Amino acid sequence: MSSLQAPVSVSIVPRRLRQALALLAVIVVVVMGLVALSLPSTTNTVVEYGLLDQIAIAGLGLVLAGGVLFFGRSRVDADADGVRIRNILVHHELRWTAVRAVRFDRKSYWGSLLLENGDEVSLLALQSFDGETSVRGVEALRVLHAAARAKDPVRPPLLYDD
Repeated sequence: MSSLQAPVSVSIVPRRLRQALALLAVIVVVVMGLVALSLPSTTNTVVEYGLLDQIAIAGLGLVLAGGVLFFGRSRVDADADGVRIRNILVHHELRWTAVRAVRFDRKSYWGSLLLENGDEVSLLALQSFDGETSVRGVEALRVLHAAARAKDPVRPPLLYDD
């Protein structure tokens, strides 16, 4: 990606995480389905299992699979105006003027945005397990950030830099 031309927009999702979670969700559904099918053959002197119990166990498997898939919903969308981050439960919408740097440390599992106020926002969608896709995502975010901040006025030097 050339540093002369900023991309119009960038969308980043955790591809390998989503694949692993989809596989895990399928395994959960299959196991719970097998448990549901094996209930009538189970003999217990206290409880007798019926069709409603089978349906409940299968439904529980679907709910658990949905919960597993919920962890893969992280996403980062960025354009010239700013960046929108959707982590597992938390959403952020930031303008590029609030972002100091796009970070991805060598030993980190995911990227982050360093904000002007000193805070840091994790980018769970930008994962090291995605390899080259993550590198392209970081570069695209940095190009968008640099293009948006190129118009900022130059700050005068500070007497003391804390």
